[in-house]
Amino acid sequence: MESMNLNGQPYSASLNPTESVGRYTAKTFAWMFAGLMFTFIIALTGYVTGAVLYVFSVPYLYLALGIAELLVVIVLSARIQKMSVGTARALFFTYAALNGVVFSAYFLIYLTTDLILVFGATSLFFGIMALIGYCTKADFSKLHSFLIGGLVFLMIFWIAAMFINLSQFTTIACTIGVFLFLVLTAYDTQKIRAYHAYYSQDSEMLAKASIFSALQLYLDFINLFLYLLRLLGRNRK
Repeated sequence: MESMNLNGQPYSASLNPTESVGRYTAKTFAWMFAGLMFTFIIALTGYVTGAVLYVFSVPYLYLALGIAELLVVIVLSARIQKMSVGTARALFFTYAALNGVVFSAYFLIYLTTDLILVFGATSLFFGIMALIGYCTKADFSKLHSFLIGGLVFLMIFWIAAMFINLSQFTTIACTIGVFLFLVLTAYDTQKIRAYHAYYSQDSEMLAKASIFSALQLYLDFINLFLYLLRLLGRNRK
């Protein structure tokens, strides 16, 4: 009987049985790193050229960028199995570009030294948790409900903070956010191995799953960075 993928369609005839899980994981992290570098380049360019001042002088543009980012993530998540590998990569880098425009504003808000130090701390913590997720035999999928609950809590907290002064609880929320995205880093790293095993006979879907995993890890890194920045960063006077 012919093997089928999640869409009920035959697996791709183009197989890649020689790619080890280690190589596949490395490629996934390479995509994540490329996305982060793309975001950084756009953010730094916007700040150095002063374009960020013109961009955010447009009313409601910040909100529009946030909505655009959300739509890209929703489309990539919902349509990943039906789109081509090229489209998945294009959407991933579109999200990274949009995020770069948003992040250019952080150069105006926080001290550059603090941004560098927090980025270094984020890289260290992220690397440790990714290594744990890759090497440990513990099953992080058992924490799925807990992680979803944590994300829902943070979403409700920040929405409520838009209408109610919750500044006295911000440190607690940010601490929870740091812990949550540290665990999510290990969880999403472990899922790479699961995707590799599940789609081992479908090279196209395997490539798309790598991009999707890269996006998840990218989001883990960005959110971890933001929560650490809120805890440790100092605003410009």
